[in-house]
Amino acid sequence: MEIINQRIILFFENNFVRYCILDLNLPYILHHNLYMENLHLYDFLPSGNGYKVRLLLTQMGIPFERTEVNILKGESRTPEFLSKNSNGRIPVLEVAPGKYLAESNAILLYLSEYTEFLPYDRYLKAQVMQWLFFEQYSHEPYIATSRFWVSILGKVEEYRTALEEKREPGYAALKVMENHLKCHNFFVDERYTIADIALFAYTHVADEGGFDLTPFPAIQAWIDRVKAQPGYINITHEPQLCYDY
Repeated sequence: MEIINQRIILFFENNFVRYCILDLNLPYILHHNLYMENLHLYDFLPSGNGYKVRLLLTQMGIPFERTEVNILKGESRTPEFLSKNSNGRIPVLEVAPGKYLAESNAILLYLSEYTEFLPYDRYLKAQVMQWLFFEQYSHEPYIATSRFWVSILGKVEEYRTALEEKREPGYAALKVMENHLKCHNFFVDERYTIADIALFAYTHVADEGGFDLTPFPAIQAWIDRVKAQPGYINITHEPQLCYDY
């Protein structure tokens, strides 16, 4: 780290230099990034977990290379891929040559540090993490898994009993979100953060797994707010490598 003056700090981090503009009147740190090398994302385009990372990178204006890993063809189970993530799952982000980070929400935290997408305040940051844990434990196992079986594998009949078992806990998670969003525009600090990105990824396509969002008007309004954020891309959009400096 190098302090340029009282308002600008340079962070030398892996494959890029990040400089932060501090403003004590703001609850977060404004940022800009100067990149020395590209980040490399390995993911599967229909994946909501991969979409989380693609969306954040695009909204931050971070250039990255992307390799499609077709999990339906077993490409995440090859020796080459397992050398990047021994758990055999996507997404995986190469943050420096030979240095890999897996788990979508861990990647979100890594990328958003010192930016407006993750609060600087300790309590607010913990609230973001609270929703990230909620997404992984109470939301994704039901909403995301149902979508995978129904819309990606197309095996509704084969998984019919399992899908029925997913309904109650899936709707319970949506009810938790609905109750929170009745009183808040976003999940933390009334502003758009990675908590919203994490929960948006599978919620906005919940219907593809058989979940009806009609009874959840607050969620529907929040989905519209997320889609209105600068740099928004849809889940099937494949970003092109580009540089903005």
